[in-house]
Amino acid sequence: MKKLTIAELPNAVETLYGKMESIETLLNEKNHIYGHNDRKKRYFIQEKCSTNFNKSDLAQFFYILMDEEILFFRAKGQNCNRSKMQHFIQTNFTYTGDSNLQVEIDTISKQFSESKGFTYRDKQLRFLDKIIAILQERKHKLTKR
Repeated sequence: MKKLTIAELPNAVETLYGKMESIETLLNEKNHIYGHNDRKKRYFIQEKCSTNFNKSDLAQFFYILMDEEILFFRAKGQNCNRSKMQHFIQTNFTYTGDSNLQVEIDTISKQFSESKGFTYRDKQLRFLDKIIAILQERKHKLTKR
């Protein structure tokens, strides 16, 4: 690397800054988490679990599991469970978007509210029928063996 003159320094700093921004953007796009381990710097990729559910169905699925106390964070404390479950889903899952691509979840609060409301009763019943059909097919496959 050649030694820079004072006149070349501003351009070199600008170039370096641009490269640093590019690296930061790349790391953010790839969901890298920066961490320390025994004074050594390491990079971890935060991989999310993909699902074939759309966002609404994913919320209903987890809401049902939470509401029926199959999955929960605290045995008593529905409000705490709800906020922790929403955070858990947003942090760890993607859903199938409109163009059949996996999409990260910014927030799932609205869909969780819809899962609780009686306004969406028919939608919930259709979802439950879909899940029951999947589980019945699974049971049928196991009994055939």
